[in-house]
Amino acid sequence: MSLQGKTAVITGSNSGIGLGVAWELARAGADVVLNSFTDDEADHALAEQIAKETGVAVRYIQADMSDGAACRSFIEQAGQCDILINNAGVQHVAPIQDFPVEKWDAIIAIDLSSAFHTTAVALPLMREAGWGRVVNIASAHGLTASPYKSAYVAAKHGIVGLTKTVALETAEEPITCNAICPGYVLTPLVEAQIPDTMKEYGMDRDTVIRDVLLARQPSKEFATVEQLGSTAVFLCSDAAAQITGTTISVDGGWTAL
Repeated sequence: MSLQGKTAVITGSNSGIGLGVAWELARAGADVVLNSFTDDEADHALAEQIAKETGVAVRYIQADMSDGAACRSFIEQAGQCDILINNAGVQHVAPIQDFPVEKWDAIIAIDLSSAFHTTAVALPLMREAGWGRVVNIASAHGLTASPYKSAYVAAKHGIVGLTKTVALETAEEPITCNAICPGYVLTPLVEAQIPDTMKEYGMDRDTVIRDVLLARQPSKEFATVEQLGSTAVFLCSDAAAQITGTTISVDGGWTAL
């Protein structure tokens, strides 16, 4: 489908999943607003690259998603927000008794509270436009848990709950809200971890991927950022107009276990 005339605002989108979603929405014709907490030349160059290759309008707006006021200001600066992709996220791994309080606070703020703040400002814009799509990037950890990831699991379960609430509040309007729940995705961050993991376990690349990184992913294959982007495009399509308040797992069967 064509998303021409729509503006997609994507938090945490200068790399990884967010960037992959941005590319696919741009290829579908949507104008795009990129975001991260940095404000480098590379960030703005990335916006120029997507615009050049897809022919849509692309902007980069710096905003710190750990700051509620900044989240709200970000949507206001975007001006138009037909499609909101809440993707910003961070992670930390530690047992609960050792989990740093500041890490807990940061993860809850960035992974969960930011979506509340951006959605609160975006919904009136969508209502004024007469159409809207909210897509929250949750996780397989929004549906199941792993040890040592208390803050991340709590935040992602919260995102799923927020998704359902927003869907119910907009159920009689041409606005939908859904969550995509990825398993392990091959992003630059994951790719960078592979060599060290090979050394740690004394394994070759393929064995590390299959038996360590993808131990809980039955397909034994990473999801790709392109697949996640295409899922987001589908949720923005007319075919998905009656899909709201639900989760779509892109996890190679992880949550089927």
